[in-house]
Amino acid sequence: MSDNKKQEKDFTKEVDDLLPEAEAIIKSGKLQVGLDKIFTLEKQTRNAADLSSTTRLVKAAVQHCYDTKDYTLMNSTITVLSKKHGQLKAAVQAIVELSMTWLSDIKAKVGLEQWLELVETLRGVTEGKIFLETPRARVTLLLSHYHEQLSTSKDAKDSKASLITASELLSDLQVETYSSMQRREKTEFILEQMRLLIAVARQKDAEAEKKDSKDLGGGEAEWIKARVGGRKINEEFLKEKDNEVMSLVNQDLKLSYYDLMIQHALHHDSYLDVAKYYYKVWETPSIKEDVSDKGKTALEHIVYYIVLAPHNNEQADMLQHLYVDPALAKLQLHLALVKCFVTTELMRWPGIEALYGGFLRKTPVFSQDKRWEDLHTRIVEHNIRVVAQYYTRITLARLTSLLDLTPKETEQTLARLVVSGTIWAKIDRPAGIVNFRSKRNAEDVMNDWSSDMQKLLGLVEKTWMGMNAAQAAQSRVKS
Repeated sequence: MSDNKKQEKDFTKEVDDLLPEAEAIIKSGKLQVGLDKIFTLEKQTRNAADLSSTTRLVKAAVQHCYDTKDYTLMNSTITVLSKKHGQLKAAVQAIVELSMTWLSDIKAKVGLEQWLELVETLRGVTEGKIFLETPRARVTLLLSHYHEQLSTSKDAKDSKASLITASELLSDLQVETYSSMQRREKTEFILEQMRLLIAVARQKDAEAEKKDSKDLGGGEAEWIKARVGGRKINEEFLKEKDNEVMSLVNQDLKLSYYDLMIQHALHHDSYLDVAKYYYKVWETPSIKEDVSDKGKTALEHIVYYIVLAPHNNEQADMLQHLYVDPALAKLQLHLALVKCFVTTELMRWPGIEALYGGFLRKTPVFSQDKRWEDLHTRIVEHNIRVVAQYYTRITLARLTSLLDLTPKETEQTLARLVVSGTIWAKIDRPAGIVNFRSKRNAEDVMNDWSSDMQKLLGLVEKTWMGMNAAQAAQSRVKS
């Protein structure tokens, strides 16, 4: 298959004479006879590398099959013409593009069976051809949507298999490598791949949970593939204003992407990632301007998930920036909740539960018991960090009372924070004492002494300079 051969002859006149003659024969009911005449001349134009004439002939042959509603012959004609020896690439591309325009009409007027046959024919013709990678991707997307719809149909024999088929069809396409596809369309395809992978993952997770078997593995493989797909998308490209229009999944590209990433992060309880994704959503101009609906919802979710995230430098920095954001001042309850976490004071769980429990438990985020327990855990961890700042030693009984926990829960929480490196602590169980300051070696003591001496000498020097300046000023006044 090549277009590099130099045209040897121009068959325009012969084609102009043949096409009306073939059309008359076909209208008389002799379809095959008319096609044979077209095929005979098509061989000559193809061998002579006459692209224009070859394209006209192959398109006419396929068009006549479609017009006479002989769809079986149409499919075979498409296949035969595309596989002819030395067939020109542009001619094959013209056949495929023409045939794709009929898909919707065939599906609506003829039926799914003929539609599926044409789809499979086009997929067969485009397979392995780089110059047809974009048409193949578009046809595959239609087939994938068909199987997805089939999975939700009442007549579906195996809904799980249909959904997996839909996902696998799209996952086989490496659209990020297609040079002929526009960047936006690539992004839409990748989002569709991620959406179907997450749908399959949820289905497998539900099945594994139902069977209560850890050996099934659930949909972890699909979750990983979805995350890999997310890395193929350039977030800077999503920031462009042109991308805030409808996409294949009925949202703008940016919101679609972050919605999928939020689902992935929630599956793994990565609350900090969820907060960051919601922050990206909230930064979108169309969302931020909608202060009464989407913008407010996004900001509320940022608050929920940032307080649920385990403490680290990134989480603390994001929490501080959120606290001073003027937009948060409009949400008094959420501002008060954030203030509790940025203030170095104890939060007693019974009080927090009484103040915020009634409201938070009605939200979709905290309606789940696990997340409510996670909030309790974050409050306990905050309280331990506060105690570690103000106390060098404290009895285990007193610490347990401050945290509103049992002694066992207190020890477990302390151990977890020590292992994570959040605090330094050591429990003396026989004495029932918790130490929050480690013993310092001689080198640490000398370093502290040296630092203190430098500060002292600096103060002495500053005072001496001040006294000299005062004496000089006084002597000038006397003189």
